[in-house]
Amino acid sequence: MATKKRSAAPSKPSFTSSGSSGSSLGPWLGVAAIVILLDQLTKITIAKLFVLGETLPVTSFFNLTLWHNPGAAFSFLGQASGWQRYLFTAIGIGAALFIVYLLKKHAGQRLFCWALALIMGGALGNVIDRLLYGHVIDFLDFHYKEQYHFAAFNVADAAISIGAALFILDELRRVKK
Repeated sequence: MATKKRSAAPSKPSFTSSGSSGSSLGPWLGVAAIVILLDQLTKITIAKLFVLGETLPVTSFFNLTLWHNPGAAFSFLGQASGWQRYLFTAIGIGAALFIVYLLKKHAGQRLFCWALALIMGGALGNVIDRLLYGHVIDFLDFHYKEQYHFAAFNVADAAISIGAALFILDELRRVKK
């Protein structure tokens, strides 16, 4: 007796990226969204509680302070006439778009994607500041004996730095393989 060939069951819709890993893009966008949320909440809080330049010593090496940075890291181009706002905004948006592409392509590479998601969240957190205020709000001030102050920074900057460190770690791990 001949048997009928059954057709395969219909496949469920896939919400995964088109990358080779088959992992979802959603969690990485969620990480970036959490960074943006934490960054904006902390900046709004500091901006409401402090006046520009006000400092609150927290420990012997750390202050909360309100600073406005119209430039980039370490106030790079901070003294320019205002065009830098648009340049750094465009760079941040362009970086975020490129990161989304990389996240789609490599969504299953966890450490790499953690790095990218943190960098994207930080970049977009600072882009929001540039669009709303024309400058970035910085408030974390680490110092040594009140003589040497590291450049004030914010949650977005910290996320970018941690993401960059994870990116380097991921690359070192990949080279060892």
